Amino acid sequence: MAYIRIRKHYLHLPYLVLGCIEMIGHGLIAHFLSSLLTPAPEFPFLERAPILSQTLFYAVIMGCCALSMGVYGALTRESFTNMVLRTIVSFFLLGSLAFTLSRFVVPGVTLHQTAIFWSIIASFFMVMLTRVVFSRVIDSQQLRRNVVIYGSGNMAGFLVESAAAEGLRETEIVGCIGESFDDRIPASLHMGIPDDWSAFTQLHNVSEIVVAQDERRKSEGGGVPLYEFLLLKLRAVSISEAVSFYEREFTRMKIPLLSTSWMLYSDGFRYSKSRDVAKRMFDLAISGGLCILLAPFMLLTAIAVYLESGGPVLYHQNRVGYNGKNFRIYKFRSMRQDAEKGGKAIWASKNDSRVTRVGAVIRNTRLDELPQLYNVIRGEMSFVGPRPERPEFVKALGEKLPHYDIRHTVKPGLMGWAQLKYPYGASEEDAKNKLEYDLYYTKNHSFLMDLLIMIQTVEVVLLGKGVH
Repeated sequence: MAYIRIRKHYLHLPYLVLGCIEMIGHGLIAHFLSSLLTPAPEFPFLERAPILSQTLFYAVIMGCCALSMGVYGALTRESFTNMVLRTIVSFFLLGSLAFTLSRFVVPGVTLHQTAIFWSIIASFFMVMLTRVVFSRVIDSQQLRRNVVIYGSGNMAGFLVESAAAEGLRETEIVGCIGESFDDRIPASLHMGIPDDWSAFTQLHNVSEIVVAQDERRKSEGGGVPLYEFLLLKLRAVSISEAVSFYEREFTRMKIPLLSTSWMLYSDGFRYSKSRDVAKRMFDLAISGGLCILLAPFMLLTAIAVYLESGGPVLYHQNRVGYNGKNFRIYKFRSMRQDAEKGGKAIWASKNDSRVTRVGAVIRNTRLDELPQLYNVIRGEMSFVGPRPERPEFVKALGEKLPHYDIRHTVKPGLMGWAQLKYPYGASEEDAKNKLEYDLYYTKNHSFLMDLLIMIQTVEVVLLGKGVH
């Protein structure tokens, strides 16, 4: 399998293995160079544990920096040059900044400054070599999962079309089984119903069969060869259905494919009181720490806003939050005071003329969002969750988009899965596309997924993605 599922979140197994190999490499480099460049301790045995903790800390920070800049996804989606540039930023900029801050916050687990300098340089060359080897291996068909779709109608055509449009890194659709085929399915993928399923899967090296029939007869099996598929499952061939396959491969939930019954019986959309308590404690700890750490930046932002366009410095709006309850969200004002004449809600647009010069800067750097730490402390928001919308938009979208209210069953957040995967939403069509990611998060959210979102949001902030 090219995937591993941890806490309901699918991770690409080859990239997870690559990340683990690199972290081991980081640790070995840091341990060797710290032993070489750090003055020898008077009692080596007693100092061994701190050195091990320091090298582990170094490896974790370097791994998080690479993940935050989307380095692993760039291995297949972008050119080798872009991957190198992302690695340079992640190691020499983010890594150096992280270790500098850690010397003040947690000095006991930070390596000696000289050891950090040479370790980062050595880590850079180590990961370049590792990724070159990995890129040669990952292109091998042996690491790709061959998938056959059992179906040839509209549902199968949609999956084939989506795979062709967006690309699947480790999965290849080798055919669709049926009699009459949707126009979106090319002739090269047409397959008849096999007489011997075992021989068929061996011939095409099939790893998974996706059941994607538009209509299922009420008779047992609904036209699906259940017994044959059961035998294949016992022989390590995965059997899945279209909605789950799409969710896993594209990390979102396509609204036209969803049904209330599937959502009810799926492995997800569950409430956990212990998870809510843990998330609340985490939110309070992080928001409190950030308020202290970022207080100078918030003061400078407030002064800049006031000097350019006067007061008020803060801007507030009503938003829809947890369980559909309205609350007041706070931001540093980035638009003119008369941005919405008459009080009518207006979607933001690209290069919006209402944005001030200071506003453009604080939007690009996300400094305008910092007052929402107050909303997090009050419990109206969380660090990670769907972005809250205005009541006027929620009412209109709820009438047009099925399942829209489900996104309100979790707390809204400062950052979210949709913000990582989709540009800034400035229309009803954008809201529909972002809802697909919000539903994925609502179904699968966990502490691990929240951490991944927080780490990867660094790339969004640094590159100014999704800013209007």
